[in-house]
Amino acid sequence: MVEELSEQPKIVISTPSAEDAVGIQNVFYQTWLDTYPNEEVGITRDDVEDRFKDSFSAEILQQRTENLLNPPSGQKFLVAKVGSEVVGVCRVQRGNNSHELQGLYVLPEYQGQGVGKLLWQEALEFLGTDKDIFVRAASYNKQAISFYEKLGFKSTGRQFSEERFKMKSGNIIPEIEMVLKASEIN
Repeated sequence: MVEELSEQPKIVISTPSAEDAVGIQNVFYQTWLDTYPNEEVGITRDDVEDRFKDSFSAEILQQRTENLLNPPSGQKFLVAKVGSEVVGVCRVQRGNNSHELQGLYVLPEYQGQGVGKLLWQEALEFLGTDKDIFVRAASYNKQAISFYEKLGFKSTGRQFSEERFKMKSGNIIPEIEMVLKASEIN
């Protein structure tokens, strides 16, 4: 467990409990609303709201809880909390040839306060430094790209448009791939 002691707030990084499922869904929902609507690529607020329309249902929350308590082999999920409030989430996956940062989200009002960096430090302890680590970011999410660059990630030049990110409008969130080479991990 990593703790950050500051004037305020006290941020605690830990493995999530079953009680964190609603808070985790809220972080995803709020950060998607803040990040992904983009006129240029045709992603609207309505697209994001539609994507999350059932995310707080009992069934979805039960699935989230089961995934938190029984993650797939090689996967780690972390939460950042201020008191009992989940303010950030991170999921990473160890692989045979490389590792993956599958997601790192921080509530908009907590961004720029070191939450993402604390989540990353704990995730990196789990992943280790022996393999390259890949992450994907929306191609227009300059804030995330800049954050990953500060961690040492560099663009691979690969771009993706996956059906799983197809919105109600029919538009797909375009992604770029970044890599942190094992030889460059601090």
